[in-house]
Amino acid sequence: MRPARALSNMLAVLSYADVVIVSVGMDVVLVERFAAALTRTPPLADRLFTEAERTTSSGNPRSPESLAARFAAKEAVAKALGAPVGLSWHDCEVVTDADGRPWLTVCGTVADAAAAAGIARWHLSLSHDGGIASAMVVAEGA
Repeated sequence: MRPARALSNMLAVLSYADVVIVSVGMDVVLVERFAAALTRTPPLADRLFTEAERTTSSGNPRSPESLAARFAAKEAVAKALGAPVGLSWHDCEVVTDADGRPWLTVCGTVADAAAAAGIARWHLSLSHDGGIASAMVVAEGA
């Protein structure tokens, strides 16, 4: 291997050497069951989701699949944190960037628990297919 390439490869490895995965969380939700719960208990959507989570960027209501995936993300975050008591649903928000990619923003109780666990950054993946919504989060340390 040429010296310049070897140095480049070594620097690439070093740039990842400081990344520490603190924990991982995953959750799955049956969309039909979740949609039935939202229908049966109308205030539930307001308790679980912020206004921004309940609507698309164009202002339309989110589909049951989309809401179920967002709920799965919140559950996955709680699992990654070790399921501490007292987390507020609104303190973990799934937001979407201009390209449609989901991100997590945390504040309040969730941010406090994350800081105590040494978590500095979250990675999120959402999916829904065949009546199941899923989410996986990776909690990265400082």
